[in-house]
Amino acid sequence: MPGRYTAAEITKAMANLDGWEPDGEKAIHKEFKFRDHIEAMGFVNRVAMVAEKMDHHPELTIVYSSVSIRLNSHDAGGVTERDVQLAEAIEKYR
Repeated sequence: MPGRYTAAEITKAMANLDGWEPDGEKAIHKEFKFRDHIEAMGFVNRVAMVAEKMDHHPELTIVYSSVSIRLNSHDAGGVTERDVQLAEAIEKYR
């Protein structure tokens, strides 16, 4: 089981992730805005593919041209290195 980050470790990790914010000590999240629904859905599909390769499954909320992503490791009960790695990968697909 991956080691859960402390609040201080989450804050440190967020310094390198533009726009990502802690959701308490349980998750990290970010909202992405797109030109339209089709662009947002394309992004979601890219995120789904990279997440599947990492065997990690984010919470995705899609509202027209906005996509909200929340990451946590359920087995660890909070944020782990896997969440930070997925957030970093997601940034490449923006």
